[in-house]
Amino acid sequence: MKKLGLLLLPILAIALMLGGNVFAQNVGDNSVYFVAYYSNANTSGAPDGTLRIINDGDFTGCTAGIAEAACDGPSLTLYADIYVFDDSQEMISCCTCPITADGLLSESVNKQLTADTFTARAEIQRGVIKVISDEAGYNLFSPNTVPGTAPGLRGWMTHIQATTNGEPAVKSGPDTSKGPWFVTETALADSNLTELEASNLGTVCSYGLASIGSGYGLCPCTPEDYDF
Repeated sequence: MKKLGLLLLPILAIALMLGGNVFAQNVGDNSVYFVAYYSNANTSGAPDGTLRIINDGDFTGCTAGIAEAACDGPSLTLYADIYVFDDSQEMISCCTCPITADGLLSESVNKQLTADTFTARAEIQRGVIKVISDEAGYNLFSPNTVPGTAPGLRGWMTHIQATTNGEPAVKSGPDTSKGPWFVTETALADSNLTELEASNLGTVCSYGLASIGSGYGLCPCTPEDYDF
Protein backbone atom coordinates (compact mmCIF):
# COMPACT_ATOMS: atom_id res chain seq x y z
CA MET A 1 0.00 0.00 0.00
CA LYS A 2 2.88 2.39 0.82
CA LYS A 3 4.50 1.68 -2.54
CA LEU A 4 1.20 2.37 -4.29
CA GLY A 5 0.90 5.69 -2.48
CA LEU A 6 4.41 6.68 -3.53
CA LEU A 7 3.59 5.85 -7.14
CA LEU A 8 0.40 7.91 -7.06
CA LEU A 9 2.06 11.03 -5.66
CA PRO A 10 3.94 11.94 -8.88
CA ILE A 11 0.78 11.37 -10.92
CA LEU A 12 -1.21 13.65 -8.63
CA ALA A 13 1.50 16.29 -8.80
CA ILE A 14 1.47 16.24 -12.59
CA ALA A 15 -2.32 16.51 -12.60
CA LEU A 16 -2.19 19.57 -10.34
CA MET A 17 0.45 21.17 -12.55
CA LEU A 18 -1.88 20.71 -15.53
CA GLY A 19 -4.65 22.50 -13.76
CA GLY A 20 -6.24 19.57 -11.99
CA ASN A 21 -8.65 18.94 -14.84
CA VAL A 22 -7.96 15.22 -14.90
CA PHE A 23 -11.50 14.10 -15.56
CA ALA A 24 -12.31 16.54 -18.37
CA GLN A 25 -10.36 14.58 -20.97
CA ASN A 26 -12.34 13.14 -23.85
CA VAL A 27 -11.58 9.46 -23.27
CA GLY A 28 -14.94 7.94 -24.21
CA ASP A 29 -15.42 6.17 -27.53
CA ASN A 30 -17.50 7.57 -30.36
CA SER A 31 -19.27 4.37 -31.35
CA VAL A 32 -22.57 4.74 -33.17
CA TYR A 33 -23.26 1.14 -34.22
CA PHE A 34 -23.82 -1.89 -32.00
CA VAL A 35 -24.77 -5.53 -32.47
CA ALA A 36 -26.01 -8.34 -30.25
CA TYR A 37 -27.76 -11.68 -30.48
CA TYR A 38 -30.87 -13.11 -28.83
CA SER A 39 -31.59 -16.79 -28.21
CA ASN A 40 -34.33 -19.02 -26.80
CA ALA A 41 -36.94 -16.34 -27.38
CA ASN A 42 -40.61 -17.36 -27.35
CA THR A 43 -39.63 -20.70 -25.84
CA SER A 44 -41.81 -22.50 -23.33
CA GLY A 45 -40.45 -22.15 -19.78
CA ALA A 46 -37.69 -19.73 -20.75
CA PRO A 47 -37.50 -16.19 -19.31
CA ASP A 48 -37.75 -13.17 -21.59
CA GLY A 49 -34.64 -11.39 -22.89
CA THR A 50 -34.24 -7.63 -22.62
CA LEU A 51 -32.41 -5.00 -24.65
CA ARG A 52 -31.49 -1.95 -22.54
CA ILE A 53 -30.07 1.28 -23.97
CA ILE A 54 -29.13 4.53 -22.20
CA ASN A 55 -28.31 8.02 -23.45
CA ASP A 56 -25.05 8.97 -21.72
CA GLY A 57 -25.98 12.69 -21.85
CA ASP A 58 -22.94 13.83 -23.79
CA PHE A 59 -24.63 14.74 -27.09
CA THR A 60 -25.36 18.47 -27.46
CA GLY A 61 -25.92 18.61 -31.19
CA CYS A 62 -22.35 19.58 -31.96
CA THR A 63 -20.65 18.12 -34.99
CA ALA A 64 -17.14 18.22 -36.39
CA GLY A 65 -15.90 21.72 -37.12
CA ILE A 66 -17.85 23.45 -34.35
CA ALA A 67 -15.73 25.09 -31.66
CA GLU A 68 -15.81 23.31 -28.30
CA ALA A 69 -16.90 26.51 -26.57
CA ALA A 70 -20.09 26.44 -28.64
CA CYS A 71 -20.92 22.92 -27.49
CA ASP A 72 -21.83 23.68 -23.90
CA GLY A 73 -25.59 23.56 -24.38
CA PRO A 74 -27.95 21.07 -22.73
CA SER A 75 -27.75 17.42 -23.69
CA LEU A 76 -30.21 16.41 -26.37
CA THR A 77 -32.39 13.45 -27.16
CA LEU A 78 -30.89 10.63 -29.21
CA TYR A 79 -32.72 7.88 -31.06
CA ALA A 80 -32.03 4.16 -30.98
CA ASP A 81 -32.63 2.79 -34.46
CA ILE A 82 -33.26 -0.89 -33.78
CA TYR A 83 -33.23 -3.62 -36.45
CA VAL A 84 -34.18 -7.20 -35.55
CA PHE A 85 -33.18 -10.21 -37.65
CA ASP A 86 -34.05 -13.89 -37.41
CA ASP A 87 -31.50 -16.67 -37.70
CA SER A 88 -31.95 -16.77 -41.49
CA GLN A 89 -30.46 -13.26 -41.78
CA GLU A 90 -33.88 -11.78 -42.61
CA MET A 91 -34.99 -8.53 -40.98
CA ILE A 92 -38.28 -9.13 -39.18
CA SER A 93 -38.95 -5.80 -37.43
CA CYS A 94 -37.49 -2.34 -36.85
CA CYS A 95 -38.17 0.87 -34.94
CA THR A 96 -36.58 4.17 -33.90
CA CYS A 97 -37.00 5.01 -30.22
CA PRO A 98 -36.19 8.37 -28.54
CA ILE A 99 -34.01 8.35 -25.43
CA THR A 100 -33.55 11.59 -23.52
CA ALA A 101 -30.28 12.48 -21.80
CA ASP A 102 -29.66 10.03 -18.95
CA GLY A 103 -32.77 8.12 -20.00
CA LEU A 104 -33.20 4.35 -20.15
CA LEU A 105 -34.98 2.41 -22.90
CA SER A 106 -35.90 -1.22 -22.18
CA GLU A 107 -37.23 -3.47 -24.93
CA SER A 108 -38.64 -6.96 -24.41
CA VAL A 109 -37.45 -9.54 -26.92
CA ASN A 110 -40.63 -11.64 -26.72
CA LYS A 111 -43.29 -8.96 -26.32
CA GLN A 112 -41.86 -6.20 -28.51
CA LEU A 113 -38.89 -6.98 -30.73
CA THR A 114 -40.14 -10.31 -32.10
CA ALA A 115 -43.87 -10.07 -31.40
CA ASP A 116 -44.94 -8.16 -34.52
CA THR A 117 -43.02 -9.13 -37.65
CA PHE A 118 -43.28 -8.17 -41.31
CA THR A 119 -44.74 -11.54 -42.24
CA ALA A 120 -46.60 -12.23 -38.97
CA ARG A 121 -44.28 -15.15 -38.24
CA ALA A 122 -44.59 -16.60 -34.76
CA GLU A 123 -42.20 -18.37 -32.43
CA ILE A 124 -38.98 -16.76 -33.66
CA GLN A 125 -36.37 -18.04 -31.26
CA ARG A 126 -32.97 -16.66 -32.20
CA GLY A 127 -31.33 -14.01 -34.29
CA VAL A 128 -29.42 -10.74 -34.38
CA ILE A 129 -30.18 -7.21 -33.17
CA LYS A 130 -28.47 -4.13 -34.63
CA VAL A 131 -28.65 -0.64 -33.10
CA ILE A 132 -27.63 2.72 -34.57
CA SER A 133 -27.16 5.75 -32.33
CA ASP A 134 -29.12 8.37 -34.31
CA GLU A 135 -29.14 12.13 -33.71
CA ALA A 136 -32.62 12.84 -35.04
CA GLY A 137 -34.53 9.67 -35.81
CA TYR A 138 -35.84 9.22 -39.34
CA ASN A 139 -38.96 8.35 -41.25
CA LEU A 140 -38.92 4.56 -41.21
CA PHE A 141 -41.39 4.40 -44.08
CA SER A 142 -39.27 6.52 -46.43
CA PRO A 143 -37.22 4.27 -48.74
CA ASN A 144 -34.65 6.94 -49.58
CA THR A 145 -33.73 7.98 -46.04
CA VAL A 146 -30.47 6.81 -44.49
CA PRO A 147 -30.28 6.81 -40.67
CA GLY A 148 -28.21 9.64 -39.21
CA THR A 149 -25.59 9.01 -36.56
CA ALA A 150 -24.29 10.65 -33.39
CA PRO A 151 -22.42 8.98 -30.50
CA GLY A 152 -23.98 8.82 -27.09
CA LEU A 153 -25.99 5.63 -26.75
CA ARG A 154 -24.75 2.67 -24.72
CA GLY A 155 -26.53 -0.67 -24.52
CA TRP A 156 -26.68 -4.08 -22.89
CA MET A 157 -28.46 -7.31 -23.78
CA THR A 158 -29.58 -10.18 -21.58
CA HIS A 159 -29.06 -13.64 -23.05
CA ILE A 160 -31.22 -16.63 -22.18
CA GLN A 161 -28.97 -19.68 -21.99
CA ALA A 162 -30.18 -23.28 -21.92
CA THR A 163 -28.27 -25.85 -19.90
CA THR A 164 -29.42 -28.74 -22.10
CA ASN A 165 -30.00 -29.17 -25.81
CA GLY A 166 -33.65 -29.98 -26.43
CA GLU A 167 -35.48 -31.19 -29.49
CA PRO A 168 -38.71 -29.68 -30.83
CA ALA A 169 -41.80 -31.61 -29.86
CA VAL A 170 -42.97 -30.89 -33.40
CA LYS A 171 -40.41 -30.44 -36.14
CA SER A 172 -41.86 -27.07 -37.15
CA GLY A 173 -42.54 -25.95 -33.58
CA PRO A 174 -40.46 -24.41 -30.79
CA ASP A 175 -38.09 -26.36 -28.57
CA THR A 176 -39.93 -27.46 -25.44
CA SER A 177 -37.43 -29.75 -23.74
CA LYS A 178 -34.64 -27.27 -23.09
CA GLY A 179 -33.78 -25.99 -19.65
CA PRO A 180 -33.26 -25.26 -16.89
CA TRP A 181 -32.30 -21.70 -17.87
CA PHE A 182 -29.91 -19.05 -16.73
CA VAL A 183 -29.55 -15.41 -17.75
CA THR A 184 -26.35 -13.55 -18.67
CA GLU A 185 -25.94 -9.92 -19.67
CA THR A 186 -23.27 -8.36 -21.86
CA ALA A 187 -22.63 -4.95 -23.37
CA LEU A 188 -23.59 -4.51 -27.00
CA ALA A 189 -20.60 -5.08 -29.26
CA ASP A 190 -19.16 -1.98 -30.94
CA SER A 191 -19.14 -2.39 -34.71
CA ASN A 192 -18.09 -0.47 -37.80
CA LEU A 193 -20.95 1.17 -39.68
CA THR A 194 -20.37 1.64 -43.40
CA GLU A 195 -22.49 3.85 -45.64
CA LEU A 196 -23.67 0.73 -47.46
CA GLU A 197 -24.74 -1.00 -44.25
CA ALA A 198 -26.64 2.09 -43.03
CA SER A 199 -28.35 2.42 -46.41
CA ASN A 200 -29.25 -1.26 -46.49
CA LEU A 201 -30.72 -1.18 -42.99
CA GLY A 202 -32.86 1.86 -43.78
CA THR A 203 -33.99 0.45 -47.13
CA VAL A 204 -34.92 -3.01 -45.86
CA CYS A 205 -36.71 -1.54 -42.82
CA SER A 206 -38.83 0.84 -44.92
CA TYR A 207 -39.56 -1.85 -47.50
CA GLY A 208 -40.57 -4.31 -44.82
CA LEU A 209 -42.89 -1.85 -43.08
CA ALA A 210 -44.48 -0.34 -46.16
CA SER A 211 -44.57 -3.27 -48.57
CA ILE A 212 -44.08 -6.67 -47.01
CA GLY A 213 -45.75 -6.01 -43.70
CA SER A 214 -48.06 -3.13 -44.68
CA GLY A 215 -47.53 -1.65 -41.24
CA TYR A 216 -46.63 -4.86 -39.43
CA GLY A 217 -43.10 -5.17 -38.07
CA LEU A 218 -42.92 -1.81 -36.29
CA CYS A 219 -41.59 -2.66 -32.83
CA PRO A 220 -43.07 -0.44 -30.08
CA CYS A 221 -40.92 1.86 -27.93
CA THR A 222 -41.20 1.38 -24.17
CA PRO A 223 -41.68 4.59 -22.11
CA GLU A 224 -38.44 5.56 -20.40
CA ASP A 225 -39.92 5.27 -16.90
CA TYR A 226 -40.77 1.59 -17.41
CA ASP A 227 -38.37 -1.34 -17.12
CA PHE A 228 -38.74 -5.11 -17.05
